[in-house]
Amino acid sequence: MKFTDGQVRVMNKGILYLCATPIGNLGDISQRCLETLASVDLIAAEDTRHTLKLLNHFGIKTPMTSYYEHNKREKGDYLLKLLEEGKNIAVVTDAGTPAVSDPGEDLVRSCIDMGIAVTGVPGASAAICALTLSGLPTGRFCFEGFLSVNRRQRRAHLDDIKSEKRTMIFYEAPHKLCATLNDLYETLGERRIALARELTKRHEELIYTTLSGAIQKYADASPKGEYVLILEGLHVSDEENPLCSLGVEDHMAHYLKAGSDEMSAIKAVARDRGMRKNEIYAMVKKKPL
Repeated sequence: MKFTDGQVRVMNKGILYLCATPIGNLGDISQRCLETLASVDLIAAEDTRHTLKLLNHFGIKTPMTSYYEHNKREKGDYLLKLLEEGKNIAVVTDAGTPAVSDPGEDLVRSCIDMGIAVTGVPGASAAICALTLSGLPTGRFCFEGFLSVNRRQRRAHLDDIKSEKRTMIFYEAPHKLCATLNDLYETLGERRIALARELTKRHEELIYTTLSGAIQKYADASPKGEYVLILEGLHVSDEENPLCSLGVEDHMAHYLKAGSDEMSAIKAVARDRGMRKNEIYAMVKKKPL
């Protein structure tokens, strides 16, 4: 394994393997991943109980230790010590690829700084799977992960992506989904969105709608499962017309304040956004289409 930027691997040290595991369907695990998990000295798992089910399914007996967000500093030091002693370690998350919105990033950085070899065993990624199924542009995209629960950080994050033209990928938990959809709508205005849940599983669901449509859908139905949100970036036409960066109600208010009657304002908003008049009417009146 070669290192660049002046880094040289120190001999007799172990190797850190970042192993991607299935996001739902166990048939998606690679042969190389199975061989790696069976051959390393230790598996660092986000949730050892969850990973034990995977290992038992494939008859793998490798010892495990927990490695998750709230113990990553102290456990990271322990793992680095083992790697320096020549132990090979695999890092796995509950599902998908480690170190992306999951523990592993800090450990990789420390390994690189210490001359410890790091390699990846690629496989499933919920973000990429959802993106390819979204029907939205895939040529340029950005991963935004989870929005912060801290109000100030959340607002700063949303303000930072107002003018993002690339397709955006978010992760969200079911109990936070409605708040996130509302915040996205209020900050970014109307956008197309694909919501993916239970990917690769028996009850896989993909919902193709708009932000306002998603808000309406979950007003009466409780979200279930972990979600990947694929959100449309800012259109060039939206950038040229700053009104389209507003929510529909604020967009309407602009024309009403200028003297338009309600129906004329609805027509103007629909024209600006490239939408049908009845869609705007339903959003304004809070009625289903």
